Parts: sequence; C-alpha cells; structure tokens
Amino acid sequence: MAMSVHCDIVSAEEELFSGLVEMVIAHGHQGDVGVLPGHTPLLTDLKPGPLRVIKQGGVEEIFYISGGFLEVQPDMVKVLADTGTRAKDLDEAAAQEAIKAAQKALTEKGSEFDYSSAAARLAEAAAQLRTIHELRKKYGRG
Repeated sequence: MAMSVHCDIVSAEEELFSGLVEMVIAHGHQGDVGVLPGHTPLLTDLKPGPLRVIKQGGVEEIFYISGGFLEVQPDMVKVLADTGTRAKDLDEAAAQEAIKAAQKALTEKGSEFDYSSAAARLAEAAAQLRTIHELRKKYGRG
C-alpha cells in the first residue's frame, strides 16, 4: 500500500472531502502543485480550476474550486476553497452560458460596467469548462 496523508477539502458552504490520499494536484498561480506524503510545509493560493485527489488505493476524484488556499503540513493537506463542487456535478451548459454572458458584458460596456467582475466571471466559467473537459478526457464521459 502506498503512503498516504489526511486531506480535507472545505468550502464556505460545505465539506467536500475528508480522508486519506496518496496525492493532491491543485491549480496554483505558478502552475500545478503536486503534494505527496512527506511534502515540505507550504501555504499557497489557488486559481480557479480542477483539484485532483488520488485516494488510497489509486482511485482518483476531481473537484472544481473557484480559488482558495492550499495548506500542507507534515500530517495533513487542507484545501480552503472559496466555492467548490465535485467535477461530475458541474453543468457544462450553464458554464458555456456564463462564458457567453461574460463575453457579452465585456463587449457591451455600459455606464455601470465593472470590467473586473465580468473578467472574473469569464475566468471562473472557463475554469469550470476546463475541469469538465479534464474529467471527460480522464474517464471518457460525455
């Protein structure tokens, strides 16, 4: 049996996962971060995107998080997500619609236009689609 470490993934709304894992792969600001048991302590912020967890026994589960923080300690890994969901629960049609709405907001700047808000909505919807596509590629669904 491979070495494992305890992992908690929580958002403001709920606990998404708690259990022993062999590896966690998160989407950081400088690229993907892979965490194995024995990783040096770390605290870093995360970008919107997929969060992959390799559970004990090699079973992989993919989550989508909208951003947050990753904390690594010798005996645990903790992901504090702004919002999160299991990738299999994401709605592709809703993500595509959100991209269209954000792109429209960016092109039709009105007097009440908030560029940063529209850009953030676009980035989040694009990250959700990336997560859905990664899930499909991995498991051949869709």
